[in-house]
Amino acid sequence: MWMAASCAIEKVDQQQAGQGGRPRKTTGGGADMQKNFTTSDGAVLAYTDVGQGPALVMLPGWSQSAAMFRHQVEHFSATHRVVAVDFRGHGRSPDAARGFRIFRFAADIMELMKHEKIETATMLGWSMGASVLWAMIDIFGTSFINKLILVDEPATVMRQAGMSDEDILNAGALFDAATMIAIAEQIKGAEGAAARGAFLDGMITKGIPEDLKAWLLQENLRVNAVHIADLFVDHCSIDWSDIFTRIDRPTLVIGGRVSHVNPRSQEWIHAQIKGSQLVIFEEADGGAHFSFIEAPVRFNEVLAGFLAEQ
Repeated sequence: MWMAASCAIEKVDQQQAGQGGRPRKTTGGGADMQKNFTTSDGAVLAYTDVGQGPALVMLPGWSQSAAMFRHQVEHFSATHRVVAVDFRGHGRSPDAARGFRIFRFAADIMELMKHEKIETATMLGWSMGASVLWAMIDIFGTSFINKLILVDEPATVMRQAGMSDEDILNAGALFDAATMIAIAEQIKGAEGAAARGAFLDGMITKGIPEDLKAWLLQENLRVNAVHIADLFVDHCSIDWSDIFTRIDRPTLVIGGRVSHVNPRSQEWIHAQIKGSQLVIFEEADGGAHFSFIEAPVRFNEVLAGFLAEQ
């Protein structure tokens, strides 16, 4: 399956060379360095570790993989040590017997950073990856962060009890608890693959190339259905609204104008984090949920500008 995915990546990259993307090439010091790490509870994490310089740690979203960041790994490994992680059971990481919870994922990443002797890093979290970062901040504070990049994640995915209509809009909540449970059951059922495909359809722009869309779904379907459904419930249930005023590191918040995550929620998060910056990608700039792979050149320009700031 990985060989097939690799072939698909190369095909997509070649096509994207004329669509705002760039063909892959060997990174400065040679091929991407692929590593494995065993967590304290026995799960194995696969990750890319390539380049030299300040550390840039990249965390993907629910059911997706570190391969989503291939354009960023290629670009920023020229100036940074880039570590892109597959969460347990995701991407190249083998399935795990347990631990499909946001706070366990947070512990996994902190253990990996200690293993790699990364004391501080610029941390990028996309979608659920941002929730993992918020869990890390909740437990460990912000001392491990140099800069923070939050990409298109609402403050809570599920409407919380007692929320007003305005609270729901600010938080970016997508559905209620009953809908969340129904989606999880659908993922676990016989039509789970179709449900995950429909979920993906709501996260991409209308103009995405069909083969890129097919590859995104292929990466999604690599994760065990029962485990990813359990993780979905855990992820959606948590309200992070009280975390943002505790963030005291330079922060960039990125949203998408046509994302399923209401850009108002990204504006609200930005308003809570003192001194943060906000960029909302328009539809022409890949401004749905996958801006970094639908329009990688523009995304990399924004990220490079933020990283360069003193």
